[in-house]
Amino acid sequence: MIPAIFLVLCAVAYRIATGLMIHSGSTWLSNFAPLAALALCSAAYFPARLKFTVPFAALLLSDVVINAAYHAPIVDGIILCRYLALAIVGLIGLAFQRRRSLATMIPASIIGSTVFYFITNLFSWISDPGYVKNFAGLIQSLTVGLTQYRSTPTWMFFRNSLVSDLIFTAAFVLCMSFGQSSADTHARVTTPRPA
Repeated sequence: MIPAIFLVLCAVAYRIATGLMIHSGSTWLSNFAPLAALALCSAAYFPARLKFTVPFAALLLSDVVINAAYHAPIVDGIILCRYLALAIVGLIGLAFQRRRSLATMIPASIIGSTVFYFITNLFSWISDPGYVKNFAGLIQSLTVGLTQYRSTPTWMFFRNSLVSDLIFTAAFVLCMSFGQSSADTHARVTTPRPA
């Protein structure tokens, strides 16, 4: 469990660092933060009291730091939508908690990233007056975004979040598997053999 918590802390630190560096010209870092994977893996692996508190606390902590740096409000519609999307991804993680393995969690990570992307972009399309409220506007919100953000189209946000989620999920599953196999080995070594 300790390596997994360390990985979560690294993900939070990484999100804060990339969030602060993004306006320095590092647009390739846009959305390269494993938020969906954090929610997915926490729900699938952590004990009941930590399943949702860890990802939401991580997101809240990073939001507070990033939003303070940009003088943005800590609570608004898109932030609440992001929390809702993470809760849904967490429910996907709950569905996989009895079948946890790299073979099941990687496809779950792809599903989680896609769900997160569609929910947050659907909300942007509905709430942002810059989007035309028709099918073409929806496609625009899912592909190129608004003209003022053309340097980082929304498909790039999706690609970056998908890649970061896959990397984090694989690292998380491997950490948990290593921790479990170490615990099993320790238990076998320390268990006295019957005479």
